[in-house]
Amino acid sequence: MPRQIPWWIGGIAMSLLFFFSFSHIGADRPIGASTGMAYLSTVLFGLDADTYSYTAEIEESGAWEGVMLIGVFFGGLFMSVFVTKSFHISTIPTLWKERKNTSVKSRMLWSFVAGFLLIFGARLAGGCNAGHILSGGSQHAISGIVFAIVALGTGMITGRFFYKKKGNKNDR
Repeated sequence: MPRQIPWWIGGIAMSLLFFFSFSHIGADRPIGASTGMAYLSTVLFGLDADTYSYTAEIEESGAWEGVMLIGVFFGGLFMSVFVTKSFHISTIPTLWKERKNTSVKSRMLWSFVAGFLLIFGARLAGGCNAGHILSGGSQHAISGIVFAIVALGTGMITGRFFYKKKGNKNDR
């Protein structure tokens, strides 16, 4: 059984994250992730700022977000291996097996489609859910709070329809 961390430790950790992200003694930047992905693609494909205006626009923030994403990955890996002891590798999550199918191809296809829609929506909205919910919400921005309500509400509705129990006529 994986160990659980008390909710108040998570709250303190999030408060420290926000303090060091937003404050002048820290990064002095909002939290976000989608610009880091765009920045990574500019580095991988050698897109220079002279040719592509968007590359120049995201150069500073994208580099910081890229470093943050690397830290998020290794921080999550550290926590799951050493603290909660819940690390495991799975190509198909248990809920997917129960409610959908056992096909790895199907799972990968749906993961790609969902990821594409998520990053497309993030670019359309001018930022990702991390930026809007975490940064906007922690600063009590009305736009961040409205976005959080809409994103979580539509996520719950989508999950309800997408993960219907097989063969249960009452859920249809």
